[in-house]
This record gives sequence, C-alpha cells and structure tokens, in this order.
Amino acid sequence: MEAVFAAQRLMRVEAMHREMLDAAGERPFGSTEIVERSIRLELAAAMRITEYAAGMMLGYAKALVHRYPTALDSLAGARITLKHAEVLVDGLDQLTPDESAPLVAEVLRLAEAEPVGTFRRALRRLVERARAATLEERHEAALQTRRIAIEHGHDGMATLLLRAPEVELHAIFHRATAIAKAIIAQEVDGSRTLDQVRADVVCDLLVDGTTEATPAAERGIRASVVVTVPALSLLDDDAAASSDPAVVEGVGPIPISVARRLCGGDARWMRVLTHPETGMVLSVGREQYSPPAALRKLTKWRADRCMGPGCGVPASRCEIDHTVAWRDGGHTSLENNAPLCKGHHIVKHHGGWRVEQQPGSGGAIRWTSPTGRTYVVQPERRVPAFRSSEAASS
Repeated sequence: MEAVFAAQRLMRVEAMHREMLDAAGERPFGSTEIVERSIRLELAAAMRITEYAAGMMLGYAKALVHRYPTALDSLAGARITLKHAEVLVDGLDQLTPDESAPLVAEVLRLAEAEPVGTFRRALRRLVERARAATLEERHEAALQTRRIAIEHGHDGMATLLLRAPEVELHAIFHRATAIAKAIIAQEVDGSRTLDQVRADVVCDLLVDGTTEATPAAERGIRASVVVTVPALSLLDDDAAASSDPAVVEGVGPIPISVARRLCGGDARWMRVLTHPETGMVLSVGREQYSPPAALRKLTKWRADRCMGPGCGVPASRCEIDHTVAWRDGGHTSLENNAPLCKGHHIVKHHGGWRVEQQPGSGGAIRWTSPTGRTYVVQPERRVPAFRSSEAASS
C-alpha cells in the first residue's frame, strides 16, 4: 500500500507541477527559475516539509512520469518500493538518454527482483559499464582534483580529509584495520575501540614515517585488495575496449591503466583472471574443516560480498560458512561454502532461518525465514566450468 500511495503522490505532484507552470505562462510571473522556486515553496508549505525535500520530490516525479514510466507503473503495482524508484532515477540519470534507454528494462527487472542494497550495487555496475568507454578520460580528469585538507572540529580535534584514488584509499583503510585488529588481540586492558586504534595506527604511520611505533608482529601487515580483470584486457587495448571493465572489490570499475598497474606482479594484490584457468581447488571433502587458501579466495571472489539477503559487506571481511554444517556432515567445498558477515553468520545458526545452496545454480543461496518467506541471493560472479571438446559437442 505504501508503494501504491507513493506512486499516486508522485503522479499528482507532477500534475500539479505542470498545471502551475501552465498557469504561470499565462501571466508575467518572471523567469522559469522563479516559477520553479514558487512551486517548491507551495509544495513544501502544504506538505510541511523543507523546500529541499519538495525539490527532490518534484525531480523524482518528473523523472518517473516522463522518462521512466515503466518504473512508475511498477511502483503503482507495488512491484518495487519508492526507494527502488529513487535509486533507479539517480542511477540512470547519470547517463545520456541514448545510453540509458537500452538499460531501462534490465534495470527494472533487477529492481523488481532484488533488495534495495543489492539493486543499488547492480545498477552501479550497469551504469559504470555503460560509461566504461570514457572511464579512462574521466579518471584522468578526476586525478587532478586529489588533495589533502583539514576540517577543524571542537575540543582540540579535527578531521583529515584525503581525496585520492578510491583503490588506494581502500587499501589504506584495510591495512590500518588489519594492523589495529592485530594490536587489539594483544592488548590486555582492551581500553581502545577498533576505530580508536585504527586512527592511532594511521597517525603513527604518517607522523613517524615507519611502523616502528607498532609491535613487531604487526609491522609486516600490508594492504590487500582484490582486482578482477579480463585477462586479454591486460595485453591489448582493443580487447580492453570490448571487454567488461576491471573491477576492484568494494570499489567497482576502474580504468584499465590502473588495473594493469595493480596486476603488474605486486604480491599485495590478489589477481583473479576471468579467462578460464586450471588448477582451482574446488573441494577437500571431509579431509579438513578450514578451507585451503585457494578455495577460500575462490569462494569469496565468486560471492564478492556477504551472501546474506541484501547485505553489502565485502567478502574480504566475511567468515567462510559451511552451508550444511560440518558437524552435520557438510563438506569443505565450493558447493557448500559461502562468505557471511558476522551478523548474518550468527542469524543463520541461531535465528531460526533455513539456508540452502541451490544445486546447479553456481552458488545461489536460498534463505527461508522463520515465518516461511524465501529469499534467493545470487553470487556476483560465476566460476568458469571446464568441459572436454567431446562433452561440449554432445
């Protein structure tokens, strides 16, 4: 009912908008900007909301009524929520009409099938893929805006602002987090939170210039970032132009020049080539509980994030769960392992949910709630399947 009412409100807001614009055109009312401001003011006053909120409502109403009517129809039929509709407009409006038109049907299908968080991430990938041709140029221009600044606060505190490539900032954050967790594990009193220790680590590294201020056991910790790139894109510009863009976990698409630098052999970066490769460890059966490193990496790479419904926690921060518990005879294998964040791991085991991997789905997991509702979570990627030429032709 909320979705139905939201659609009705947006249609009536846009109808009011057009009516007031037409009325203003019949008398000397001033510029279009003044008319629009007058409409925002009346809508805000009537609904007792801010003019900013009224302006946003007008913008979404105009977009859905005129540019994305199929999404408005889906909202009116309660197949998507208002938040889905807003995310759809914000995402597609980054593109030109020619770029967005071929995507609308696929975007709407995702909106009707996925929770808001999952939909937002999928839409971002579609938009970035549509803009991939200009990603290199846009990244080069954005690089010119890198800077560092201080935002003064209160009580002797301030905020250090660093604008830099997102890949590098994620690497900095991950390294600081890993060092902080190692320090907390050795502290006796536990007086500092993770945020506090992480801030202290960054200050030590920047002020002292070395890791000598940290315990010896933590000095060897380095940044870890997962980058996925089509193998041929590393070698050939034409192949890069026709392939999917390179992607960094938790960041999204990156320019191929950055991907080539990250894949240049530095051991800090985990490289996963989407060109079929042999030698992947898919299962160790019941031989050991903990997945070997190769299987752990492949499991996290396939999912890319927590496999809880709607969760966006990166897989690198998740625990590997046995869908069928080890104590119940579950195997340590790609078909029985999935990354879950701490919260969803606890809910899975103690919240009354039933969790099952779907056979033949390539890693999809079905969650059944205590009330009987079901939610299917798809992994972000598919693991290449290898077949002999005889099997492929049969």
